[in-house]
Amino acid sequence: MSEKYQITIVGGGPGGYLAALRAASLGLKTAIIEKEALGGVCLNHGCIPTKVLTHGTSLYRRIYSAEEFGFDLKEINFSFAGLQNKKKEVVKELTDHVEELLKKGNVDIYSGEANLLSPDRVKVDLTDGEAVELSTENVILATGSEEFYPPIPGLDLPGVITSWEALALEELPKSLAVIGGGVIALEMASIFSGLGTEVTIVHRSERLLRRMDLEMVRRLSTYLRKSGLQVKMNTPVERIEQTEKGLKITATGKKGEEVIEADKVLLSVGRKAAFGGQDLESLGVDYSDAGIKVNSKMETTVPGIYAVGDCTAPGYFLAHVAYHQGLVAVENIAGLEANFDGSVVPGCLFTDPELACVGMSEEEAKEKGLEKLEVGKFPFSACGKASCQGETEGVVKIISAGEDQKVIGVHILGPHASDLLQEGTLAVDQGVKAADLANLIHPHPTLSESVWEAAMAINKAPLHFGRR
Repeated sequence: MSEKYQITIVGGGPGGYLAALRAASLGLKTAIIEKEALGGVCLNHGCIPTKVLTHGTSLYRRIYSAEEFGFDLKEINFSFAGLQNKKKEVVKELTDHVEELLKKGNVDIYSGEANLLSPDRVKVDLTDGEAVELSTENVILATGSEEFYPPIPGLDLPGVITSWEALALEELPKSLAVIGGGVIALEMASIFSGLGTEVTIVHRSERLLRRMDLEMVRRLSTYLRKSGLQVKMNTPVERIEQTEKGLKITATGKKGEEVIEADKVLLSVGRKAAFGGQDLESLGVDYSDAGIKVNSKMETTVPGIYAVGDCTAPGYFLAHVAYHQGLVAVENIAGLEANFDGSVVPGCLFTDPELACVGMSEEEAKEKGLEKLEVGKFPFSACGKASCQGETEGVVKIISAGEDQKVIGVHILGPHASDLLQEGTLAVDQGVKAADLANLIHPHPTLSESVWEAAMAINKAPLHFGRR
């Protein structure tokens, strides 16, 4: 006899487990199926473990600049194994917490592989070898994404790794070549470079981070190069070969063939939607390589089947988008009115310094022909709190448009940019005027004053920096 549920969720990543927690809070009988570890890629192989390593790298860098604050550090010992142990502790703590929350919410957890037989029946091949069939009123697909592998000869060689393997390395490689120029590629490059590995980024395109403001990306590129990263643009990789010393990348640059040698090669050219082995076609669910088609309620083309997170189209590949979509799906199932609007989605890059953005880039606003564009900027070098911390790299950039100068884009490069961005997200989402943002009292001394001064620069003048 099968178990009966109001919601069955396939996938225990950010979108899946948040959907389960919301369903539990609404009193819906819920099951969640995960074949690996709760928390998905984000908690186990992505957002969380990389941030532990990022913080460790930041501490490592700050220690070497501690003398200017009066510290006398004659000898510094660093253990990469110790940092990895800390990462494992944090990951376990958070995944255990997710499991505890689900159990407290009376969500039934099935460890195994799901097979969606119909909109109201799900078979689960449990990890212990048994099988069970669930009867359900609704299904939420939260099957996530997977690494994209381009057709480059040599990707199967030992030493060619993805971010998953890179996060699990037991020893720091002396040299690392990173293929790619997106968020994951730059974060991983920044981590290993900051810990002393000689890192070379090899990117086929003429620019990094194609979805972010070009000026800010160029500023970031300058800082990355100053930190010791080598960056090769317009250099598509032709092949990877094994050598006696390690690996050799052959690429085509502006001056012809280029050869990059490294102990390890990290492939990070992007991710693609994954469907967890579900036969979407036989179910009647409309999908493409870009992901499962959903509407604003996260409904698929089949009644009773919803989809959230990385497996949906268009692919945002952001945990916080998956979170929000999971809530929207559950609330619609519960009879509440909820819609997903992806027009204002913040994005963060955890390099050193951080880069965070929301809304339109300057070039995007110009391409759309928006009238009366204004740009206000304020450097962290003129911010008192940033000077106190010895973190003066970067700038806040605010873009407004129209007669009323509504804020349409906020871009922050600098210390704690990811934490500062939410004020900008609210401003863009609510159509706040630059003048209103400038009139908002910001506490002193804080980094947030840089946002205030950038807003001041739209139609007045920043107080702690030269006039426009």
